[in-house]
Amino acid sequence: MSAIVVDGRLVHYEAIGRGRPVVFIHGWIGSWRYWMVAMDDLSERYRAYALDLWGFGDTDRRQDGYSLDAYIELVERFLDELGLRKVALVGHGLGGAIAIRLAASLPERVDRLAAVCTPLTGAAIAPPLATFTNHYNGDWVARILGRRQASAYPEVLMEANKADLRAVVGGIQGLLREDLRSTVENLTIPVLLLYGKNDSLVYPPDERWLRQLEENIYYFHLEESAHFPMLDEANRFTRLLRQFLALGTELETLELRDEWRRRVR
Repeated sequence: MSAIVVDGRLVHYEAIGRGRPVVFIHGWIGSWRYWMVAMDDLSERYRAYALDLWGFGDTDRRQDGYSLDAYIELVERFLDELGLRKVALVGHGLGGAIAIRLAASLPERVDRLAAVCTPLTGAAIAPPLATFTNHYNGDWVARILGRRQASAYPEVLMEANKADLRAVVGGIQGLLREDLRSTVENLTIPVLLLYGKNDSLVYPPDERWLRQLEENIYYFHLEESAHFPMLDEANRFTRLLRQFLALGTELETLELRDEWRRRVR
């Protein structure tokens, strides 16, 4: 277990591999742990980091830290503490929104980002998440995902009971008020928007909006995935991520294989 101290509080993270740094940011449900397969896959060529946000996993609780702005500040402090000057960001759900906003505010420090199952507007958050409150005292993951689906994700359930439900609700409420579409449109770095076709929690972007994006934005959905593509289709997810991270500065050099869907046209 590795950790840094931010404002007197413990922030847990894990790191593996050598090479260019890639930072993974988890979402509302779970912790760093569900990134393990992807991190291990990348470790031969990249130095993969994954941290727990305030109120999740083994990071301390911090009631004043459960907003999108506070989480963005936390990730920036994390980069500073570890001396990571330029990174690729991979975010899931809430983590994807953090990555998008951070890339926009620190363009000199983020060279590409992948946003996985990330709602770009508040309307893209489906009712199981949008209506969740921290007053529920039972199996909260099953309440959001459904009991059958929740049981399919031991990596998520393993640490779910560590979460401060105020952090879950704070992250949801913050994104209900966001519209990240213009932020994504203005990014000039390579961006991958990746969704699970069977996701019951986050709706993908509108096709009309996707059609007018610039050439640096790549859209794809995994046919057999729900809200956790990195677990539902681990091999395809990591293969796509490796291809994306290897993308050169000239986007046209990317070999678009059958797995890739560039944009909806």
